Amino acid sequence: MTTTLLRTAAELHARPRAGRRAVVMTMGALHEGHATLIRTARGLAGPDGEVVVTVFVNPLQFGEGEDLDRYPRTLDADIELAGQSGADVVFAPSVDEVYPGGEPEVRITAGPMGERLEGSSRPGHFDGMLTVVAKLLHLTRPDLALYGQKDAQQLALIRRMVRDLNFGVQIVGVPTVREEDGLALSSRNRYLSAAERRTALALSGALFAGQDRHAAQEALRARAREVPATRARAEALSAIGESRAAADTHAVATAVPGGPAAVRAAARQVLDEAARLDPPLALDYLALVDPSDFTEIGDDFTGDAVLAVAARVGATRLIDNIPLTFGSFGAAS
Repeated sequence: MTTTLLRTAAELHARPRAGRRAVVMTMGALHEGHATLIRTARGLAGPDGEVVVTVFVNPLQFGEGEDLDRYPRTLDADIELAGQSGADVVFAPSVDEVYPGGEPEVRITAGPMGERLEGSSRPGHFDGMLTVVAKLLHLTRPDLALYGQKDAQQLALIRRMVRDLNFGVQIVGVPTVREEDGLALSSRNRYLSAAERRTALALSGALFAGQDRHAAQEALRARAREVPATRARAEALSAIGESRAAADTHAVATAVPGGPAAVRAAARQVLDEAARLDPPLALDYLALVDPSDFTEIGDDFTGDAVLAVAARVGATRLIDNIPLTFGSFGAAS
């Protein structure tokens, strides 16, 4: 389809609107993850709606020593991919268009949730992110806006901002897109050498290890519920015959559903091994958090959670996460 490149909000506002407008916000260097967002937006907007893809490298999101100048700019390729994925418009404003008169004196503050994990590692990052998201929501005036779940903390903060400040827009989260080897798609993946990429696979490997341990424990807990809460429970679990049950019988028989500590331990083992590779993985954080506020969950937690990791491989910093639900089979009697 034909995709129109617009540079100013006035041009965008002058376009006639019939159906719903869906916006996908990006910093460019589009890849299949972005394409998935755009295709999802196309489906939600419908044939009579409009899909707008923003391309803007936001200087407020980059701290001292981060890769603002190094961040890839590939607008021609971005327009082509956006069009192939179903976008009607690529809105690529200049810095002066978004921040007339220079950096804004008044900004959105992310609050306590913005100081955790990514916020602790990148001070001020989320204030800059929320400020530009608020600006772009006003400039594009969408009915719905789509964001990837790979940036889980960002998505949670955007949802909180929209709720707390009464933005009239629907926020849609879209699942993480991965390459065939499991690495989460990111514009920064292109910086990795072949050796660095092999090490970087430990991020998704750690998450999958945690997910596997969680699934095994949840399945065991479901079976344990069928056994009376007596000493016979451990014997029944041992008799299940699953390879992991033999090692985890006592822990599973006495622990709360899902075992957050065991999930963390399984993920940590993969990351510890990657720290000894050449080149090594330098872990920033591994966290198992409540997505409502991104605080660490306790061993008695039930409900939705996010297992998140951030690390550097060489000069490249990568993040990844996976959603988990604890106690999905209920607590043992």
